[in-house]
Amino acid sequence: MNQTSKFETNNSPHLNKIQRFFHFIRHHWVIVIIIGVIIIVGTIFITSYISKLGTEKKSLGSQRPQPVTALITNKTDFDLYLKGLGTVIPTNTVTIKSQVSGQLINVRFQEGQHVNKGDLIAEIDPRPFQVQLMQAEGQLARDEAFLKNAEVDLALYKQLLAEDSIAAQQVTTQEALVKQYRGVIETDKGQIANARLQLTFARVIAPITGRVGLRQVDPGNMVQVNDVNGIVVITQLQPITVVFSLPQDNLTILMKRWNAKTTLLVQAYDQEGKILLANGKLLAVDNQIDTTTGTIKLKAIFDNKDNKLFPNQFVNVRLKVDTLRDATVMPTSAVQRGSIGTFAYVIKDDKTATVRMLKLGPAESDLVVVMEGLVPGEFVVTVGGDKLREGTKVAIMTADGKGAPVRDEKAKTAGQKRRPSSEPK
Repeated sequence: MNQTSKFETNNSPHLNKIQRFFHFIRHHWVIVIIIGVIIIVGTIFITSYISKLGTEKKSLGSQRPQPVTALITNKTDFDLYLKGLGTVIPTNTVTIKSQVSGQLINVRFQEGQHVNKGDLIAEIDPRPFQVQLMQAEGQLARDEAFLKNAEVDLALYKQLLAEDSIAAQQVTTQEALVKQYRGVIETDKGQIANARLQLTFARVIAPITGRVGLRQVDPGNMVQVNDVNGIVVITQLQPITVVFSLPQDNLTILMKRWNAKTTLLVQAYDQEGKILLANGKLLAVDNQIDTTTGTIKLKAIFDNKDNKLFPNQFVNVRLKVDTLRDATVMPTSAVQRGSIGTFAYVIKDDKTATVRMLKLGPAESDLVVVMEGLVPGEFVVTVGGDKLREGTKVAIMTADGKGAPVRDEKAKTAGQKRRPSSEPK
């Protein structure tokens, strides 16, 4: 009993507070309801205000200009090219072989050296041919002596025949002997000429101008007329040709220009198609189409003065067949394709983007011809078009990220023509 009283005594202040709170509510319930309504209304108001601020912020963000990169369209002459793969073929290739058999005593070139027509390439031991020449000349001298003696006898026989001292048959026989010796002398002269020719062949001369390859025979070896590899190979590099193929679909426009007897320019690029190696002209068109590949072969010739083209090198070939005069061109990066077709975003004077449907023509490098849809002097979006819609506000940015006003850029580039690059930058 004492413990209970103690507990009640200790908790009596708290009970009194609770009792006073409920007593206040019973007597002032109107005030409590008003306070509750104020709290609820305040909460709703604050929530609505925060939501409104987010919507306004989002709206302001959507009205912010979209940064894009744009380039201007131009009117210029646009070159049309046919492209194919080709192989560099030397104009002439000669395997230098000895025309006489003998010992190779001297080589007069360095491997990879440029030689001219008529230069001495190698020497073969000339002594055997000198001996043959001496023998032929000695044979000629002996036969000339026989001829002279026979001619003297013939003159004497004719005098005796006139005196009727000898028979006519003897004179006739002597005349035949003189003719025989004259024939022998002509044979001796031929042998001398042959010996001199063999002696000339002992000096191997370059038949063309070009570059020599690797030496096939070292000095001291015996060379034969029928050697397969020869002494060395000379390849003519200036001028040089390129044989390339084009699809038969291009045959109509190609033959139209070829039959008109106009000079068709040809460009040879490296294997990646980036570096221009040489400029030349079309030399010949094959007379039939390869049925296995559906292509036709062509040959172009190049001066190759800087030796950038090398035999058997693979190159990319571009054949110029026509030029479109005053064509409207635009960057290929500005072309957009979607379900509506081919289009581009054009920036208007009020700095908004609009969709423009396009009809495109041929393309070359980073430019494409616009047949319909654009006029020279309009700005087309090249970077950032995927974020644009009809009427979107835009801000033209330069390469360093700074703004470039549309009007200022137009004034800066108006009237400038950009020719499609036929050479790599």
